[in-house]
Amino acid sequence: MKLFTKRELNNYDLSLTYDDLSLVPSEVSRIKSRTEAKTNTEFLGKKLLLPVLASPMDSVTGLNMAESLEKMGCIGIVNRFDSSLDGVFKTNGNGISAVSISLNYDEDSIAKLAERNFIICIDTANANNSTVLRKCESIKSKHNVKVIVGNVAEGSSLNQLVDAGADAVRIGIGGGSMCTTSIQTGIGIGQASSLIDLYFAREIKQLNIELIADGGIKSPGDVAKALALGADVVMLGRMLAGTKEAPGEVIKYNDQLWKKYRGSASFGVKMKNEFIEGEETMIPYKGPVKAVIDSISDGLRSSMSYMNCVNIDELKAVDSFAVMSHSSFLERHARK
Repeated sequence: MKLFTKRELNNYDLSLTYDDLSLVPSEVSRIKSRTEAKTNTEFLGKKLLLPVLASPMDSVTGLNMAESLEKMGCIGIVNRFDSSLDGVFKTNGNGISAVSISLNYDEDSIAKLAERNFIICIDTANANNSTVLRKCESIKSKHNVKVIVGNVAEGSSLNQLVDAGADAVRIGIGGGSMCTTSIQTGIGIGQASSLIDLYFAREIKQLNIELIADGGIKSPGDVAKALALGADVVMLGRMLAGTKEAPGEVIKYNDQLWKKYRGSASFGVKMKNEFIEGEETMIPYKGPVKAVIDSISDGLRSSMSYMNCVNIDELKAVDSFAVMSHSSFLERHARK
């Protein structure tokens, strides 16, 4: 069996996603227990206990989710679609780091966010756009604030994003479970290939920008893979949706509890008859988000113990991957 380095995966013939790859322990681990593995890291100058960001979707991150994740050492990016953003100003943003805005968000409000030292996420589907670049340039020229842009699928324009002042970029187009962009437009490649391409675009030109793996992450194992492939942090949607802290009411149907989950470009968000690139669904109610975060932390630490990685920097330096056949991927699923 051939093991692949990140550079070899970047030159692979096919577009790859997380299910196509597996981490391969190639060293005798010095870690006795997963509790020895440390998941703390730093993102945009903020210390995190776990490299997790919550997606700025209206069914994932409102004020309650953002505040709860902050207490657990993660970041929740408050969505721009409902009243959550207005609530940031009413509560003075206590316990919240990150806020998403649209391209037409007014300058006075941006100035208020900058004064409170929020991370600003320009929430668009396509960062390879001159309007996005100009918005980023405008914010950075007037305010001392960290700016996230997104999304991109590969790294050819990364230097332009850096020149515009972007501090971090969301990587992934069409990979979200509620996203139909690839089907509707034919745009997008596998999440793993997107991430590796951006990683090398940054490394080759020594660009100062942080990488966010956004979309396609279904499990703690995918979190570990994303970090090993070059991400600085991961952005989660579906894994955090359906929790107590996610916006929306709990619905009882067929003796089971549910919550809504929908893409940012779905009809339920846009509420108007225009091009739709997102789906809507109901997912089982999961209870407090802490249980999900604890599960991610445990899985990531366990992966790190297998890979002989004491900290996140060592995990990001991993360079040993297997490419999976479809059958070998299916073999890994638990059968009852």
